[in-house]
Formats: sequence, structure tokens, C-alpha cells
Amino acid sequence: MNSQPNNPLHGVKLQQIVEDLVAHYGWEYMGHQINIRCFTHEPSVKSSLKFLRRTPWARTKVEKMYLNMLEKRR
Repeated sequence: MNSQPNNPLHGVKLQQIVEDLVAHYGWEYMGHQINIRCFTHEPSVKSSLKFLRRTPWARTKVEKMYLNMLEKRR
């Protein structure tokens, strides 16, 4: 397997990213920061994953939010 030491998202599944963000920020804050329906109207991990897997621009925003959260934790 190729190692990617400079990629903090390597090996982290999208589901884990969403669950960590929800645990840290909550759906309301996430919906305020990234205005997408799967965060603002009846949010769930399942609906969010479905949308994020089909929508690259939204996934990029969620990944950036996750990286910012990791940076603030340090």
C-alpha cells in the first residue's frame, strides 16, 4: 500500500468525517457554515453521505471544515 504521510485525510472515511463534525459542532452550526439541505432540513448521517458522495463541491467544503477542526484541536 502507498503511504501518504502529508495527506491528513488518508484512511479517514467520509462517514467518520461527518460523524466527528456532528459530534464536535452539531447539525445547526454545520448547516450555518455550509448551507446545504442535508445539514439544515431533517439532517442525518445517511442523507448527508448520499449527497456528499454525489456532490464534489460540497464534499470539498466538508473536508475543509474537518481539517480546520483538526487544526484547532492541536
